[in-house]
Amino acid sequence: MENEGRYERARQRVKALKSFYAHLITYVGGMVVLFFVDYFDRGGTWWFYLPLVGWGIAVTMHAFETFGSGWEKRKIKQLMEREEAGE
Repeated sequence: MENEGRYERARQRVKALKSFYAHLITYVGGMVVLFFVDYFDRGGTWWFYLPLVGWGIAVTMHAFETFGSGWEKRKIKQLMEREEAGE
């Protein structure tokens, strides 16, 4: 029974990692395409950095959500220990 729970948590973790890496690859590929579109546009104004920054913020947030769970787990453990101690 416990193995099933561990398996499910591991499966969810792998799913989250796959999602992040797919997002990262799409971001990098999209930025390369937008860079070349902007480069060959010859409009005189560089605009590709706007989606670079905006989408980059989204990728960064996704990274924190995927890899920053250590803080969340520690905080949950701390709050549970406080509650057990009667604080």
